[in-house]
Amino acid sequence: MKNKIISIFIITIIALTVISCSKSENNSDGKVVVTFWHGMMASSVPALEQLIQKFEETHPGIKINAQTIPNGDAGIQKLMTSLQSGTAPDVSWIYSDYMEDLVTSNSIYKMRQFIDGKNGLTKEDLADIYPSLITYASWRGELYSIPMEATNLALLYNKDLFRQAGLDPNHPPKDWDELLDFSRKLTIDKNNDGKFEQVGFFIPVFPATGSRNGWMVWQYRPFLWQAGGDFIEKDQSKVTYDSEAGIKALTLWQKLFQEQKLETFTSDFDMAFISKQLAMAMDGPWSLPRYKDLMKGIDWAFAPLPAGPAKQATIVGGEYLCIFKQSEHPDEAWEFVKWIASPEAQAQWCMTSGYLPIRRSVKEIPAFKKYLEENANYKVFVDQMDVGQAELSIDYGAMQITQHIGEAIEGVTIGKRDVRTSLNNSAKKSNDLLIRARK
Repeated sequence: MKNKIISIFIITIIALTVISCSKSENNSDGKVVVTFWHGMMASSVPALEQLIQKFEETHPGIKINAQTIPNGDAGIQKLMTSLQSGTAPDVSWIYSDYMEDLVTSNSIYKMRQFIDGKNGLTKEDLADIYPSLITYASWRGELYSIPMEATNLALLYNKDLFRQAGLDPNHPPKDWDELLDFSRKLTIDKNNDGKFEQVGFFIPVFPATGSRNGWMVWQYRPFLWQAGGDFIEKDQSKVTYDSEAGIKALTLWQKLFQEQKLETFTSDFDMAFISKQLAMAMDGPWSLPRYKDLMKGIDWAFAPLPAGPAKQATIVGGEYLCIFKQSEHPDEAWEFVKWIASPEAQAQWCMTSGYLPIRRSVKEIPAFKKYLEENANYKVFVDQMDVGQAELSIDYGAMQITQHIGEAIEGVTIGKRDVRTSLNNSAKKSNDLLIRARK
């Protein structure tokens, strides 16, 4: 028993030492170390390193310790585990879906604490940030994070395959009717064996219970908006993704998926595009840096997403920076967050990473203006910010409701189920969840 107590004591001391070391206030150079967790793609890491180097040059008393964490469910699990062990970072890059868990566990600061301080932001600074990003950065109307970058979805297409199909390479599909028509003309069974060697348009369908479900639903959202619908009532009383607009949007996805036999097609759409097996897909600006090399020998371009029966729309998203209450350096962490949100830092970051700026005023910086003139594909994404939408906040059960939507998408595409029935069944699950949350 005595040995067991001693062992527990030693383990406790070791654990506290590890935590203490991870929370060390300064490094050997006397600088404050701010630990920053992020989930950047490998192609964006060089741009991030340049950004951090610039910050450290202009803030010589602070060192940024950048560490990569997983995306998706694994990311929030790592954050929650770090909170339980007392080893949370000072700053972390998060998705908006993480907000509920982090706020309800009292883990992150309200940004107002810093914004209204001596080293804060003005009303003009906040108004300069795209409203859709402020929506994502908030939870129940309270700002808990600051956007780091913006993204949206556009249409990637192969001009050479358009020409071969007799389509105008400078006329990408402008609406749903053309998207369906062009997809049919670009889907080809070259040897008449009943299998398509070339597919017109990729529909991103993944298992609803898998880690890529959120990515699937994120790409589905613009279609629901283009049909005039939304996912939830503003008062959070019920979901609305099973509306007539939802039926129109999911029917289009079902038709595209089944007509092109996508259940037998690869899920690696970018590799299929590069190998000229795919003519069109949705993609974001984050892919632009790597496409410069991967797309050599292909005449490709980006265009706005086709308009739906109600309107033109794309989804605006991004990643957000929050500051943890476990941080021993919240002021230095805020200095880092504030600097990244500045127009000058945003211009550098966006021109090197391929992400979009969070602020309108970045477009007035001369170097960025020139960059837009020289990069037509990137400009498509920047221009689309004017028709970009933010999804209405789901205050409770966001991840579960996202899975419910994914179940409907998976059911009508792979499972070939009835669209209306599948949406109604998923909506019932979501509404039951919202009722329990209100009790």
